[in-house]
Amino acid sequence: MNPDSPKGRAPSIRDVARLAEVSHQTVSRVLNDHPSIRPETRDRVLAAMETLQYRPNRAARALVTSRSHTIGVLASTSTEYGPATSIAAIEDAAREHGYYVNTANIADASPEGIADALEHLMLQAIEGLVVIAPQVRVFEVLAGAPVGVPFVSLQSTGRSDHLALSVDQVTGARRATQHLINLGHREIVHLAGPQDWIEAEARMRGFLDAIGDAELDLHPPILGDWSADFGYFAGRELLRHRDFTAVFAANDQMAIGLMHAFRDGGLDVPGDVSVVGFDDIPVAQHVWPPLTTVYQDYRESGRRAVALLLNQLHGEQVLEVEQIVPRLVVRGSTAEAPVRHPVARA
Repeated sequence: MNPDSPKGRAPSIRDVARLAEVSHQTVSRVLNDHPSIRPETRDRVLAAMETLQYRPNRAARALVTSRSHTIGVLASTSTEYGPATSIAAIEDAAREHGYYVNTANIADASPEGIADALEHLMLQAIEGLVVIAPQVRVFEVLAGAPVGVPFVSLQSTGRSDHLALSVDQVTGARRATQHLINLGHREIVHLAGPQDWIEAEARMRGFLDAIGDAELDLHPPILGDWSADFGYFAGRELLRHRDFTAVFAANDQMAIGLMHAFRDGGLDVPGDVSVVGFDDIPVAQHVWPPLTTVYQDYRESGRRAVALLLNQLHGEQVLEVEQIVPRLVVRGSTAEAPVRHPVARA
């Protein structure tokens, strides 16, 4: 063990200075990337930090520099595949630029619960915010309580008080629906996401646009809750009518529940009914039949969000924001519409 290493306590900036044979002010300048430090001095200090496994105290540095180097993420959930993947990408991209990430999940979707989650992040002295909370009410709370730091959302809200980086959900839904139409389906049901969700509304709009352009009869959309359990419930209800040949579900979880219900009810997918999902979660290609779905790059969304946010924080020219266009992934759950023979009348 190095004789200058501290025993029984965490190493301090003075321990680093002693080992590097410099003043503690010099160590502080190295930590803050001061331009006056000679390269050989910087290398000696960094080597001492590594030897002692010294980690700067973020809170102390924030007091001195008025910079926390922390980005906040306000999320409605961090357990679902999409948000979890975006958050992981945000953390990776932030780390590459020397930033930390604090995430606050909105456990209570009431205005008070949303405000509490935001307040939790602001108490961490965040320098910027990424919002992954696709409910309209979240942005209503944000509009009523000015954030005070730059923020980027991963949903297109139409508001002008922040940058919105989003996947073109409408185009993705149109492509899913058009795929079914191209296969000859004329009776298509939409299993939608919950009301108040920006993505659910956009995917429904894409479905309705495609149905309208094809001049097909409209089946009333079914409002779901994103879960496979609801998809199964909806599938059992749809089995009672059988006035459709295809279903476009607003996410993969509900689509998988649907296919389970259809299988239990004796329907063949895709022989009797075709099913399309949205998101392309990892399990989508492993269910039976493998699910046709719409792929959106959650990791790319997370990376771009950090780039946009840091661009604002550093006072640089605002980058052009382009929507990410999703792509259709065709697998085994869709096929040509079955031929329906007219019922003979007595």
